[in-house]
This record gives sequence, structure tokens and C-alpha cells, in this order.
Amino acid sequence: MHILIDFGYTWPWTHGHLVIAAAVIPACWLAWKRRWHRLIVILLGAVAAWSLAAFMVVQFVFRFNDVPPLPTRAFLASGPAKVLDLGAGSGRSSIMVLSERPDATLVALDNFSASYIRDHGAAKTLANFRAAGVEQRASVQTADMRELPFPDASFDAIVSAYAIDHLDREGIRKTLNEAARVLKPRGEFLLEVMNPDGWMRFVWGPVVLHGASPGRMAERWTSLLQAAGFEIREVGTQPMTLYLLAIKR
Repeated sequence: MHILIDFGYTWPWTHGHLVIAAAVIPACWLAWKRRWHRLIVILLGAVAAWSLAAFMVVQFVFRFNDVPPLPTRAFLASGPAKVLDLGAGSGRSSIMVLSERPDATLVALDNFSASYIRDHGAAKTLANFRAAGVEQRASVQTADMRELPFPDASFDAIVSAYAIDHLDREGIRKTLNEAARVLKPRGEFLLEVMNPDGWMRFVWGPVVLHGASPGRMAERWTSLLQAAGFEIREVGTQPMTLYLLAIKR
């Protein structure tokens, strides 16, 4: 299901490559017109081609302003559930779950400090829930995911997308332990983290690197989840993304 909503990702992430193209293409034309050294023309042309191709990947592969499908059909396959979204941001992962799991209810938790989301705050997230038609099944909680304001065993499931991996190692450990605490026994945890795969390296190169190499990402996150008391049920990848489906022991 694809619902076009403005999740507020700032222009460097959604249109930054067009700025590069706008600067490089005229320079390439000028270099060709004035017969500069051939290598300069080739280099400028290559940068222009890369920036346009990278923009297309962001728009049509990463699709930041589109609601993605669940990466695995196994998540919440059994029916109604109370779900917690850790680091919900402007609601992209929350709407993903609520759109595909109509029997679920959800609490979207965030401290709303991310600088890459325009007008970041609870009001924006709630507005996106209304636009997606899921506001009756969702609420927003402002809090730190390293110290969750919920009793033990409060939720049937947790989802977290591109949030926990922004923390340092101690913050990750605390968050995963808190996730295990507030989950009911055998509760499900769907974790999505950025994966420096070929797509991501092509678009951003060394500018955005999240931890280990692609080959070690699954091993690293499996180890972290197991240390927090989870069993790994499924591991997979999508462009820019590693996902793990885990069950609380």
C-alpha cells in the first residue's frame, strides 16, 4: 500500500543530489564549450550523471515520502496486537504497520529531536496518522527510548526503523533491554537498520556509514538482540535496509 504523505525529510536527503547536478552540469557544458582538458570534461560529466542517477534512486527506490510495505509477512501474522514504535519520527514505520495490520493498535514514541525531519514533533506525526486514516488506532508518546515510560510486559510487539542504529553502543544496549522489558513473553520485535549496501554506497558513498560492513551487519545486530534476550526468527535485506524479526525469550 502506498500513501503519499509528507514525512518531512529535509531537502539534503530528498533533493540534495539535484543541487549537485545543478552546479556540475553548467560547469561541464562550460568545460566542453571552452575546450578544457578532456579529463576535466569527463570527470564533470561523470559527477553529473552520478548525481542524477542517485536522485532517481532516492525518489524511486528509497522513497522516503512513501509508506513502505512490511519487510516480512511473518510480523504480527497472528492477529490483534498492541504495538510500540521506537523512534517513530514522523510516523512512517507506524503507518506501515497500521496500514497492513488493521487489527493492531500502536503507540508511536519519539523524543522528536531529529534534525533531518522538518517541523519535527508530535503534531506532525498525529497529522500524518490522520492523513493515512489510522488516527483512531494510534497515539503519540514523547519519551526517550532508552528509558521507556511503560510497565513491564505492556506490548505484544515492537517495531523500530532507522532509529536505534543512530545511538551509541551503550544507548543501543539500553534500548534493546528496555524493548525486552516492555514486551510480553514471546512478543515480536521487528527491527530495521540502515545497511551500507551497494545502493547506499552508490547514493551517499562515505558520507553516511552505519557501523559494520554489509557482510557483518546481520552478525552484529543478531548478537546485540540475543544479548538483550531475543531469539532471531528471520533476517533479510531490502535496499539500504537490514531487517531482523526477533521473539522475546
